[in-house]
Amino acid sequence: MKNQNANSADEDSPRTWGRRQFLAAGATMLAAPLLSGVTAQAQSRETGAPAPASSPSPSPLGSGNGPYPTQGMAGYSETGPLQLLKFQRRALGPKDVAIKIYYCGVCHSDIHTIHGDWGKIQYPQIVGHELGGEVVAVGSSVSKFNVGSRVGVGTMVDSCRHCPECLRGAENYCENGNTQTYASKDRDGTITQGGYSKFIVVDEDFVLKIPDSIDLSEAGPMLCAAITCYSPLRHWSVAPGKKVAVLGLGGLGGLGHLAVQLATAMGAQVTVITTSPDKTKDAHRFGAKDVLINQPRVDFSKYKRAFDFILDTIPYEHDLDRFIPLLRRDATLCRVEVGKLTAPNEYGQMTTVLNRTALAGSNTRGIRETQDMLEFCALQKIKPQITKIPMDGINDAWSKVIAKQARYRFVMDMGMRG
Repeated sequence: MKNQNANSADEDSPRTWGRRQFLAAGATMLAAPLLSGVTAQAQSRETGAPAPASSPSPSPLGSGNGPYPTQGMAGYSETGPLQLLKFQRRALGPKDVAIKIYYCGVCHSDIHTIHGDWGKIQYPQIVGHELGGEVVAVGSSVSKFNVGSRVGVGTMVDSCRHCPECLRGAENYCENGNTQTYASKDRDGTITQGGYSKFIVVDEDFVLKIPDSIDLSEAGPMLCAAITCYSPLRHWSVAPGKKVAVLGLGGLGGLGHLAVQLATAMGAQVTVITTSPDKTKDAHRFGAKDVLINQPRVDFSKYKRAFDFILDTIPYEHDLDRFIPLLRRDATLCRVEVGKLTAPNEYGQMTTVLNRTALAGSNTRGIRETQDMLEFCALQKIKPQITKIPMDGINDAWSKVIAKQARYRFVMDMGMRG
């Protein structure tokens, strides 16, 4: 049986909090102590982002308003290693900002894209959609940013701007298709190149302000991993008194460890369902109240109808019939990760019918809600646990991501030497 319509709260329904009310309430929620943030350094002990410049940073290679020569790590085939590519970013348009990239998070989507799991792409291709950097030049009509602003870029860099979804701030659901940060056709017909690079030019409407309390090296993963979890948690009204399960292949990964922190900060009682007993300690450290070890002979019957919401972060085919019965009546299991498109997930005919439960999906969110998420994370001191890598360390990092050895997000540091 294919996915059915989900029981969900529309953004405009009375039971969904407004953005200001939600953020204000976050300041007074009595949540479990959250992770204060541990940054594991690979080959470096330096912490913190580069200090904001007291004077404008020099443009790359002395260029002014572009075009801007730069370089990045590109995939040249589905199976080969990423290699250095020298290329050029477009010249500034009136509403463009030029950004020197300091950091870029490593998302499993990057790997799926290069490996062709989501369809054919054009090579060479630079991926990466978790960018943190500094504005070094602005177009003539830019009003939101100045040279020296700390900024981020997430999964998209443009949309049609006029469809109902775009007008309501849901550019990620653009009815005419948004322009992704990489492997997408840009306004000039070229293919977008992502953040595994040192420089980018983006329309200011798709650039995010990074709060001062968020380390720039930790900001990037929030623009994909955190918003991917934040949006469905908020959409399905996760709040104090709710019981939420975070389900993952290892229970905790790049998305899962942020989902636990976010749901806990929203006041929910969080349970992590994991196949890895060695992640139990981390799950509690991130705020989980309980941990269920998901192994074939473990009986889940005592958890039947236990949860108000399940966030499913498993990207591969798995047994949904094992987890949907854990939902209370009218509750939802929401999937937020996708692996190979050729491996569909199915579930039994009666699985959702008996308790009027629903299976749903969600992907990132629009710019406005992503900015709200950043403010919420700054307020609640939520941050990813990262491991910095040099640009030329990306192939080793990918191998570790595939082997489920990331703890919990690799971040490419453009200034780190290999």
